[in-house]
Amino acid sequence: MIDMLENMEACIFDLDGTLVDSMWVWVAVDEEYIRKYKLTKPENFHGGMEGKSYSETAQYFLDCFPTLPLSKEEIMDEWTKMAHGKYMTEVPLKKGAKEFLEDLKVRGIKTGIASSNSRDMIFDTLRAHGIEQLIDSVRTSCEAGAGKPSPDVYLLVAEDLDTEPEKCLIFEDVPMGILAGKNAGMKTCAIEDEFSRAQEEKKRALADYYIQDYDDIKNRTYEVL
Repeated sequence: MIDMLENMEACIFDLDGTLVDSMWVWVAVDEEYIRKYKLTKPENFHGGMEGKSYSETAQYFLDCFPTLPLSKEEIMDEWTKMAHGKYMTEVPLKKGAKEFLEDLKVRGIKTGIASSNSRDMIFDTLRAHGIEQLIDSVRTSCEAGAGKPSPDVYLLVAEDLDTEPEKCLIFEDVPMGILAGKNAGMKTCAIEDEFSRAQEEKKRALADYYIQDYDDIKNRTYEVL
């Protein structure tokens, strides 16, 4: 079997649905938020958010709900407060994630996170799981100035890590994220996630590898696509 880590100098991870099992949080927050402000969702509401940065998603809410009496910054602050407790106490790491990160450190492979979440939430989540020291760079789509499938956030992490894109392997749970990695010229590994199960065929069509969880890498049971 092809060794997915051969010739790779860095592994870069999305956060939500990829390193942590958290996509359900945002669905719950969205539903709670919509009930609070008595909003009516348009068709394919959640699909329209895929890949967007935190600030882009807030703007998406304002576009969908023009009567919402809040600024982008107020929306983002409220979301963060609503989600923070769940991230700290109810969101688990993906199976095998910590062990895989530890193994990357032993191998001398650099690590980074390229996420659409907020910077504070990312660092609080890493600290809650005791893995902050295993990550060399954290960048957000807001910092990059564009959400996925733009490659900008992945390229920003690669620059931090002083690694050429072709030497980076990215891990993602949704098609827009996989596309961002491909657009950056990086190798891509899709991970199984309940939230994106309906998109599995598309994920497989885009990615170079597919894993159910990070134990597949240790056990060499991952799929080469």
